Amino acid sequence: MRTHQLVGSHPPAVRPPLKRAALRRPWTDERGAATTELVLAIPLLLLLLMLIAQFALWMHATHIAQAAASEALSATRVEGGTVAHGQAEADRILQQLGGGPLHSPHASVTRGPADASVHVEGTVTAVVPFLTLTAVGDAAGPVERFVPMDYGFRSGLGHEPKDR
Repeated sequence: MRTHQLVGSHPPAVRPPLKRAALRRPWTDERGAATTELVLAIPLLLLLLMLIAQFALWMHATHIAQAAASEALSATRVEGGTVAHGQAEADRILQQLGGGPLHSPHASVTRGPADASVHVEGTVTAVVPFLTLTAVGDAAGPVERFVPMDYGFRSGLGHEPKDR
């Protein structure tokens, strides 16, 4: 005896027994693999780009700190130069150049009778969260002083005339 079937319907499907290949399918099926790879790879690529940008900012801030230290040393070590002249020059350079990548810069200038030194330090603008970098610039050199020339052929270079 036949049962009534709707027009266009299919007979009920008979489920075949599961085979080993069908059991392994979930582990070998690659559907959605590209999405998973992108979910893992995109954040890593963005972190890499942020690290590159952070490194570039650190290099730029270090260059600014070094330039400020060099200019401050030039103002400090000249004849008649003082620590105040060097500090003013460092502050001027840091104000002009350090506004973007260098935060809270501080310059310390010292001058002794024979040499002068400048140390500039500041915090680099953060691109990568929770990463704080410091930019440092140092410069040191002898203090310029006038030494009168002694015309008695004693220049200190070993070219003194021999006694006859």
